[in-house]
Amino acid sequence: MRLPPAAARLLPAPLPARPGLWPRRGAARPPEQVENKTKGKHQKQICQVVLDHFEEQYTAELGDKWTSVRDVLTCPSCWQYAILLNKFSQSAELENTLRVEGYHPAFQGTLPYLPRSLKCYISRTPRRFPAQKHQTGKLKEYYLLNAASVLPVLALEVKDGEDVLDLCAAPGGKSITILQCAYPGQFLCNEYDDLRSRWLKQTMESFIPDPLVNLITVSKLDGRQIGDFKPELYDKVLVDAPCSNDRSWLFSSDTQQAKLRLIQRKELSSLQFQLLRSAIKALRPGGSLVYSTCTLSKAENSDVINLILKSCANVMPVDISEMAKAVSEEFTFLSDTQQHELLVLPEKGKAWGPMYVAKLKKIKSV
Repeated sequence: MRLPPAAARLLPAPLPARPGLWPRRGAARPPEQVENKTKGKHQKQICQVVLDHFEEQYTAELGDKWTSVRDVLTCPSCWQYAILLNKFSQSAELENTLRVEGYHPAFQGTLPYLPRSLKCYISRTPRRFPAQKHQTGKLKEYYLLNAASVLPVLALEVKDGEDVLDLCAAPGGKSITILQCAYPGQFLCNEYDDLRSRWLKQTMESFIPDPLVNLITVSKLDGRQIGDFKPELYDKVLVDAPCSNDRSWLFSSDTQQAKLRLIQRKELSSLQFQLLRSAIKALRPGGSLVYSTCTLSKAENSDVINLILKSCANVMPVDISEMAKAVSEEFTFLSDTQQHELLVLPEKGKAWGPMYVAKLKKIKSV
């Protein structure tokens, strides 16, 4: 099977950045790219061939909503960054500073699952808090991410002592978020690609203290086969799948690579389906699985989940509409979705996402 570049989170090839992380800077800018008129020292360039492709697809799938989503995705100066505090390196001074500067908790109130130890701050003003550098032996105080990236973890509802698998874990943001919420029994963070696996390990070392980080296993297994290697071992499984990362792809620095990605894009849904099948095998009966992507594409989101529900008799959808309702003041969701899924749409002032989340449960054997 020939896999597209975006599938390289599982196979040894370069990968696009995840949402909330800046793409590689300093790359050559082909003449086919048009300048994105943004303010600031680092101006990003829109890849016109990708924008044209998205324009056709997402106008058909999202209708009038695509216009406002496009305006945010093509305007990095509109982007917002959440600050996930590290409970293992708590700083009351940092939390006070954030509040003084106008940040507020992203998640509060009536959420079905919201551990008190999870603290994530956001601001309505588009700005980026300074990142902390990795220092050996010193834990970072916070992690910068797209606030929508926390939603799959809230949907997963990990409890202390549960065995957890993060199937496509690099760069590690969702693994870090899980550990802010609970202390799993066994925690397997899987990443096949060697470079990204090293990145994942460094992330864990930067945020998790030695006594705990030593209990976390980082593996480099093929995610499509992990269910065969480790059948019915986990209570909770997160599949943050390789996808056509809309934010990153819009700013592809290599136009020829972008064209190839778009041609091979249709292969991603097959890979995502295989990952989900594997994840279901790894899940214990009665356990829960959350599937997430950072794309708006229906083919990689609801179509994949619908195919799983039709082909796998041992899984059922789980309603996450209450979670979506509880965070609706901070996030904008596509209205035309089923109760077991949600799709975050970026808009100005709430520039989170894209993020698709769906939850399934494995039915106990009769």
